[in-house]
Amino acid sequence: MTLLSPAHILMLLPAATASSVESSVIETAVSAQHTETTCRPRIGDRRHLEVQGRLTWRDANGALRFVSVVTRDVSDADVYVECQTPTSIPLYRLVHFQVERAARTCTGLPSALRQGRILSAVYRVGRIRAATGTPQGYALRLLVEPPAGAAERPARRAAATLH
Repeated sequence: MTLLSPAHILMLLPAATASSVESSVIETAVSAQHTETTCRPRIGDRRHLEVQGRLTWRDANGALRFVSVVTRDVSDADVYVECQTPTSIPLYRLVHFQVERAARTCTGLPSALRQGRILSAVYRVGRIRAATGTPQGYALRLLVEPPAGAAERPARRAAATLH
C-alpha cells in the first residue's frame, strides 16, 4: 500500500475540485489560527503610552547590548516597545527594561516601571521592516512579583471548593 502526499492527491483531483479543496484547507487553517489568537484573555489592561526607555541584554557571545526604545502599549504585566535603531533580539531573550528617568513621573505609567530596571522576557517579536530586515518592535513580559492580594484570592477559592 502506497501513501500519497497531499500534493499528489491534489494533482490527481480535477482542477476545480483541487482548487476548492486547497481553498477550504487554507480557510480552515486561517480560521483556526484566528480563534487561537482571539480567545486568549489579556493579563492586564493595556494603555497607549509613549515614553522613552532603554533595553539592555547580553547577546549569544556574552557581549552587553543596549538600544533606545519608545513604548507603545503598557500594562502592569507587559509592555510593547519599538526600537529607535534597527536591532534584532531573539524570542524569549531575557532583557532589562527601564524607562528614562525624566519619563518616570508620567501619569498612567505602572508602578513597576517607575522603579528602574526590570527584568523582562521577549515573548513576541513584531513584524519585520522591509527596509532593514529587523523587527518593528517587541512585546516584553515584565518579570515582577504580583500584587500581594492576587496570590491570596486563588488560594481562598481553592479552599472554598474543598469544603
